[in-house]
Amino acid sequence: MPTGPSTDRRPPRGLPVNEVIAVGALVALATWAWLVWSGRGAAPVDLGPLDPGRWFPGRSLAVADLPLVVALVFGGVPLVWDLLTKLCAGTFGSDLLAGISIITSIVLGEYVAGVLVVLMLSGGEALEARAVSRAGDVLNALAKRMPTLAHRKTPAGLDDVALSDVAIGDVIVVLPHEICPIDGIVVAGRGSMDESYLTGEPYRMAKAPGSAVLSGSINGQAALEVRTERVAGDSRYAKIMEVLRTSEERRPRLRRLADSLGAFYTPLAVAIAAAAWFASGDPRRFLAVLVVATPCPLLIAIPVAIIGAVSLAARRGIVIRDPAILERLATCRTAIFDKTGTLTYGTPHLIDVTTLGTLPEADVIALAASLEAYSKHPLAAAVVQAAADRCVRLLDVENLAEKPGQGLVGKVKRLNGGTETHDVAITSRQKLGADAATLPPAAGGLECVVVVDGTPQAVLRFRDSPRADGRSFVSHLGPAHRLSRVMLVSGDRESEVRWLANLVGIEEVHAGIQPEGKLEIVEAATAEAPTMFVGDGINDAPALAAATVGIAMGTASDVTSEAAGAVVMDSALERVDELFHIGSRMRSIALQSAVGGMAASLAGMAVAAAGYLPPAAGALLQEAIDVVAVLNALRVAWRPGDLTDYR
Repeated sequence: MPTGPSTDRRPPRGLPVNEVIAVGALVALATWAWLVWSGRGAAPVDLGPLDPGRWFPGRSLAVADLPLVVALVFGGVPLVWDLLTKLCAGTFGSDLLAGISIITSIVLGEYVAGVLVVLMLSGGEALEARAVSRAGDVLNALAKRMPTLAHRKTPAGLDDVALSDVAIGDVIVVLPHEICPIDGIVVAGRGSMDESYLTGEPYRMAKAPGSAVLSGSINGQAALEVRTERVAGDSRYAKIMEVLRTSEERRPRLRRLADSLGAFYTPLAVAIAAAAWFASGDPRRFLAVLVVATPCPLLIAIPVAIIGAVSLAARRGIVIRDPAILERLATCRTAIFDKTGTLTYGTPHLIDVTTLGTLPEADVIALAASLEAYSKHPLAAAVVQAAADRCVRLLDVENLAEKPGQGLVGKVKRLNGGTETHDVAITSRQKLGADAATLPPAAGGLECVVVVDGTPQAVLRFRDSPRADGRSFVSHLGPAHRLSRVMLVSGDRESEVRWLANLVGIEEVHAGIQPEGKLEIVEAATAEAPTMFVGDGINDAPALAAATVGIAMGTASDVTSEAAGAVVMDSALERVDELFHIGSRMRSIALQSAVGGMAASLAGMAVAAAGYLPPAAGALLQEAIDVVAVLNALRVAWRPGDLTDYR
């Protein structure tokens, strides 16, 4: 079991055994062709007990056949053994036809046809392994950038230890410009860290004693001492790698559909081949039909199309965790949106400061912004920006703490200087208890309360801005993507949610909804029709998981990202629309390749059954069909111009 992300530096899956077999088959065919062309391959060969003539009277082995026999022994036998193992395990699909073809070609002495089938099967699996390995590029990049050592602080100084040896409670020193190896809490030092690689936030986060740090973030110019809160294997960085690995290994419904089609296609092909043999009395027709029937369009084209779609989405800033959503999106008939960060920018602005005590507005802003500079709460950036706009100087902070649902607390250096501090808390009116009676009535927008030394000193009010393309995006969902119902669900007050709904054109509104309420709404809607839920907060995770398709906007919350089937990195509605089109395009091209390839194979099987296509020529025909099907599937990865259809 890996102990951390740095231990996962394994070579790409699928060590190139199939590539070696495919190259060996090509070399064998080239050698056979040269021997035949040069006239040196007609001489008979006696292999003693292994000579086919001893087992099949009338069969002789020529020099030109030797490279083909070698390829069948060292390439065909392992492939057939693997297929037999799957068959014994109760798993079989269209690739079983290739195994039958190889065995039949050996029995009938059609070595060229047998080697061509080996080339098709091994080459196809090698191509799929190559394509799948591209999905591991991100994993490899993540693993390579993560440090393998940590600077553990001891009474004797710094001791470089393996990341797997770091325990919870150890104090790690992160030197300037180093990548932080663990998740933890700053216990000494002040500075900043670049967390954009993990959170998508395009700015550095200030760090002081009490601040949380994430593994994978890049330290600034000051050394920080960090107390480990999670071992490497449980860190945020490791979790992201595990999410990517899980996504890579999932088999979407389109791939399972290929297996189902193969289970139907295999007995059909065998039946046609057997009928041709029975009608003609020629066993070579049986082999000819089978080699034409080898269904690489099913085995390769669909996985290639899926991986192409995932690759295209990644280039557009969309991480596909569950490739099956690419197909399910087209079935969705209900769209459910969270409010903040989805249909709004998720960047509220401070619009009002109502002072309650003796402190003037500038002092309240100074104290609040000094504390909020170390927070990732959506309102924190607005307070810090307000301080910058007012040219307010931030103060030193210590003993910082921020527990979910409890607000932000810390000690801020006194306004008049000296070594004493103010106890400052930024919280909600619901957390104040009896002191809430001293606050002004609640108004529209978001708010927080600044408490200094135990006394409420101000109410800060904020308002978020709706996305500029929100109305056009919502209005086009029905005509373009057949979504007949659009809902806005939020935990905010009714007035605030209605205000946004009117701006973007949504009529069905659910306000003041807690996370369990969102889950109930999504489950009820999904029971009626497939749903798409778009959200960005931790409280959206249950709803994202329950929806037919869950789309997380941004990566500020790993919980949200893990619950979603796709993550839109830059939180743009345009990317959601692109996801619809990528999924539709993938399904269309994948089915073109699979069904078109099967249809061409069936036509070739009919010609072979009629005796007009010998086994070797049938294998070459199937190779041509495979190449066309895979080339068509590769079109999925090409960006087809504009992927959006709304303005």
